[in-house]
Amino acid sequence: MAEPAHRHLTIEEFFDWQETQPHLYELVCGRPQMMAGARNVHDDIVVNIVSELKSQTRGTGCRPFTGDGAVETGPDQIRRPDVGLDCGNRRPNSTLAAGPRLVVEVLSPSTRDFDAFEKLDEYKAVTGMEYILLVEPNQALAKLWSRASDGSWSHRTVEGLDAEVDLPNVGVSLRMRDVYDGVVFPQVPKLVVEEDEPSTPTMR
Repeated sequence: MAEPAHRHLTIEEFFDWQETQPHLYELVCGRPQMMAGARNVHDDIVVNIVSELKSQTRGTGCRPFTGDGAVETGPDQIRRPDVGLDCGNRRPNSTLAAGPRLVVEVLSPSTRDFDAFEKLDEYKAVTGMEYILLVEPNQALAKLWSRASDGSWSHRTVEGLDAEVDLPNVGVSLRMRDVYDGVVFPQVPKLVVEEDEPSTPTMR
């Protein structure tokens, strides 16, 4: 296959090419784009969510997948969410989700704006997609987009370790305490106001 930077790839060509590469790529408008690496806190949250999804969807026909899996978001367009839930007829030898109903992106400094805007719109356009969850890694905070029966989308903020992310259409409820299990949040510097030192009396 020719060097992908010089030609437009179909989805089938992209997956054939990806198998020869040491790093993961997404396909954007027919052109491969290499994905950035992830920090430990990112992976910790991903593992926690996959574990909860696996436990809660056992026997339902839905299966979680990670960033090795892929979602087709448009013509010659492939995205790799951090976590997804595939409720379609999965093909064992394929990396493409057959019926994605949930995708999760754990935000990072380098991709947060892109994930929160461009990718969000792409995921909304996927047939059958019901939930899109964006998770902050450094505080117990997530934003959930849900598709209504009329096709419209609404979103809400989920905040605090005692809160839950309810996903009733796939039979899942994620406790934020479980999502962030083992995660140590960075300390927020406190504003310290120094008291004036007592003045020393002057000799007269």
